[in-house]
Amino acid sequence: MKHKLLYSDQALPVDIVLSPAWWYKNCGLTFDRDFFFNPSRRVESEQMMEKVLHERWGKYGLGSTYAEKRPEIGAVHLASGFMISEMLGCPVEYKENDAPQVVPARAENLFINEEDAYKTPVYKKFSELTENLEKQFGWLSGDVNWGGILNIALDLRGQELFMDMAANPDQVNDFFATIKNVIARIVSVIEKKTGSSSISVNRNVIHLKKPVFLHSECSHTMISVEHYEKFLFPYDAWWSKTHRPFGIHYCGADPHRYAPSFRRLPHLDFLDVGWGGDLKILREHLPDTFLNIRLSPVALVEQSEDEIRTTIRRLVSEAGDPHLTGVCCINMDDKVTDKKITTIFETVEELRKEI
Repeated sequence: MKHKLLYSDQALPVDIVLSPAWWYKNCGLTFDRDFFFNPSRRVESEQMMEKVLHERWGKYGLGSTYAEKRPEIGAVHLASGFMISEMLGCPVEYKENDAPQVVPARAENLFINEEDAYKTPVYKKFSELTENLEKQFGWLSGDVNWGGILNIALDLRGQELFMDMAANPDQVNDFFATIKNVIARIVSVIEKKTGSSSISVNRNVIHLKKPVFLHSECSHTMISVEHYEKFLFPYDAWWSKTHRPFGIHYCGADPHRYAPSFRRLPHLDFLDVGWGGDLKILREHLPDTFLNIRLSPVALVEQSEDEIRTTIRRLVSEAGDPHLTGVCCINMDDKVTDKKITTIFETVEELRKEI
């Protein structure tokens, strides 16, 4: 059957991610380097987050592991991709009430020494973290947001990369290939230890029957479809054949611009559809792809509960197939009310009853 890879046990899987600002204001959590790399802080922080989610939205399935201490190797309740950029030379600023901020490296050229990435302090800290947790628990869980090729390339090279695409396409291809190699190696290490690679990219993947390999393409809104097909399509095509279920995380407002290109991929099992994406166009081109609807965390603050319900109903209808559709809202900040978040879950439950 066409849905067998990504069928959820329940139609319209739904999940949320709260921003560091929300956690800081409501729970006093801070997001310094220790939050990410201190073994005891890792375990304590993730369990605290699970407990808070269970207290507020446990009836909808959130925080289901609140009673357990779990060796989560990455922040599975945040949207924070930074580690590979730091491994490749970008400074990272760790904030009290925000996700780690990657500072562009402003690299002078397109050369990367791949092996140097594994000698960096941040990779050593990560290795020590996983070794400590595995020794303590005997198993590991979770994963690390590994970003994406273009995202990381822009962190390293900045806007000069767009000039490079025109002036030095062969060097750009080599640059992207090296970044892909680093990503592939890191993800392989993590998958072997935990069985997953992309919970930290979008939590909604935990509701699907198989772990999704989810490539972040946040910055693809900055390039043309022609540049995607020339420089980056080959990597998605390769991953789609070697890492299934394969998915693309596209949080920009124009994923439908890529619909014909995405249709040409050997497989696209999952697509994270950024707020503003045209779901009708995407479904027309991708009839067998799981479309994960991303609600706008900014709009949610301003919308009434009735407007939230109307929006979700419209988007789910446009996505076409409730068994190949999910709903999420990522990075809601401290201005969103609990009731508005509850409205997301209530609306999805209403829709499930109507299927």
